[in-house]
Amino acid sequence: MTTTAHDAVLGWEATVTAYEPVMGLEVHVELGTATKMFCGCPTTFGAQPNSQVCPVCLGLPGALPVVNEVAVESAIRIGLALNCEIAPWCRFARKNYFYPDMPKNFQTSQYDEPIAFNGHLDVDLEDGSAYRVEIERAHMEEDTGKSLHVGGATGRIHGATHSLVDYNRAGIPLIEIVTKPMTGAGERAPEIARAYVATLRDLLLGLGVSDVKMEQGSMRCDVNLSLMPRGSAEFGTRSETKNVNSLRSVERAVRFEMTRHAAILSAGGSVVQETRHWHEDTGMTTAGRVKSDAEDYRYFPEPDLVPLAPPAEVVAALRASLPEPPVARRKRLQDAWGYSDLELRDVVNAGLLDLIEQTVAAGASPAAARKWWSGEIARRANAEGTDVASYAGQLGVTPAHVAELEALVTSSRLNDSMARQAWEGVLDGEGSPTAVADARGLQLVADTGALAAAVEKVIAANPEVAEKIRDGKVQAVGALIGQVMKEMRGQADAAAARELILSLLGQA
Repeated sequence: MTTTAHDAVLGWEATVTAYEPVMGLEVHVELGTATKMFCGCPTTFGAQPNSQVCPVCLGLPGALPVVNEVAVESAIRIGLALNCEIAPWCRFARKNYFYPDMPKNFQTSQYDEPIAFNGHLDVDLEDGSAYRVEIERAHMEEDTGKSLHVGGATGRIHGATHSLVDYNRAGIPLIEIVTKPMTGAGERAPEIARAYVATLRDLLLGLGVSDVKMEQGSMRCDVNLSLMPRGSAEFGTRSETKNVNSLRSVERAVRFEMTRHAAILSAGGSVVQETRHWHEDTGMTTAGRVKSDAEDYRYFPEPDLVPLAPPAEVVAALRASLPEPPVARRKRLQDAWGYSDLELRDVVNAGLLDLIEQTVAAGASPAAARKWWSGEIARRANAEGTDVASYAGQLGVTPAHVAELEALVTSSRLNDSMARQAWEGVLDGEGSPTAVADARGLQLVADTGALAAAVEKVIAANPEVAEKIRDGKVQAVGALIGQVMKEMRGQADAAAARELILSLLGQA
């Protein structure tokens, strides 16, 4: 990768002092339908290259498309969740341009008649403030295939010896969600961009319309950015950073492009309207191709598809089916569970919200549910490179197991140390918490005589510690409890041992 004068950057403070960013985000979402947008080919991720194709998605002569009804319903649900108006009548258009992985040499999309328009999404920021992102449109289209450039060092066409094309992805249903220009964000523009994409991802996941796995390309963000001098009302020339595929990268791409534009403008230069490639390793963008305007795509109505006119009663039914918005749901659960803002954020970031909700419903306390799901199983899932929910599913570990484990503790069958051993056994496939406890002989000693004998022995063996406790230094009791636990091979009730020690030493 080479850099040019157009890749130089200005310092962040100088950038935000002199310029105001204008930002627009285009998020492409692959819908989780079983078949493609205009044909019956499957959409399974990771299938053998070119194994999920047919004459329609390959653009062969005479092949006619048929609209996927589930995809249309998903598009309407997305539009409703984004507070959009739903078009009573809309149609598809052909977007004409050449790209090797687009077999028809045009993309079936929507142009001036999208299915959803004029919406908004309120985004909560880390300091508790909110920013309203205005939505221009959400329209339906089809995805392109995928080019693989072989032989180069970067995986891009420059320097490659040859290229391969996989058309499995061609024709997969896409929803493109386009914001209106965002102004007034100032130095918080990178944070707002990340928060918007994160909020949108949660919304779409809650709707069940996509798996929104950015690392697999099922959700991708194009970052449009320009700068205007402070005090100016005229937008600058924009760049479009394509296919940014992580929340962190969205934030970094906005920040980099702001400083790059600022360096060009401060030097008296002109920003080129172009697409840019994001490089995760360097945190930089590099030039792609000069960006086309809408008229360059020669849009015209798709002649092989009839217009769509969703009936009002269908739209009303879809509206009624919408789940609780993620922000409202998190607030409700936080109030019910008593989590702090930090605890809730950690739970959400770890993808544990659903598991904890199911575990509480199974009878566990919110604190115990968070403790067990964010502990050993989370560590193992991270080591496997997967999320906790997927890992638990692979192991057959359920919320009911966590509730059962907590019940063993609250009933005084197990102490915390024993419970951890039982949980490890569950994760190792040894059975339910009760079965593991039975097999391993995990059981708090209920014999008060045995506990008293162990306590008396430990007190006699530690006269200096015992004397400190007699003198009122109650915090020293922890050392004796540890000795009692050791004496009873971890099977003592720590609370009962503490009470007995203090009683014998005159501090009850």
